[in-house]
Amino acid sequence: QVQLVESGGGLVQPGGSLTLSCAASGFTFSQYAMSWYRQAPGKERELVVRITGAGGVRNYVDSVKGRFTISRDNAKNTAALRMNSLGPEDTAVYYCKADCDVCDATAIWGQGTQVTLSS
Repeated sequence: QVQLVESGGGLVQPGGSLTLSCAASGFTFSQYAMSWYRQAPGKERELVVRITGAGGVRNYVDSVKGRFTISRDNAKNTAALRMNSLGPEDTAVYYCKADCDVCDATAIWGQGTQVTLSS
């Protein structure tokens, strides 16, 4: 079964850190670029960061540069998003997405994981 499963979200205090994980199954993980998106309440979903299948290129949105780090382990079929110095603006549902680098397969989305900054 083709799927992505996110985990690691939760409630965190401002200035804190979280690591989100995305476990992939049912497809050739190394052939897919992995992205993290987020959607805050009342806002459109936005791309946070993308990493290619080989892990050589990473593109971050300006608002998270220097704070968030994407990584992947092709041997374990997982991707991760390390988030440091979290602030209220980071409250959102975070989604991972897989896009095939070498084929025209439909993109795969996870179900999302909630990250909430406490006041």
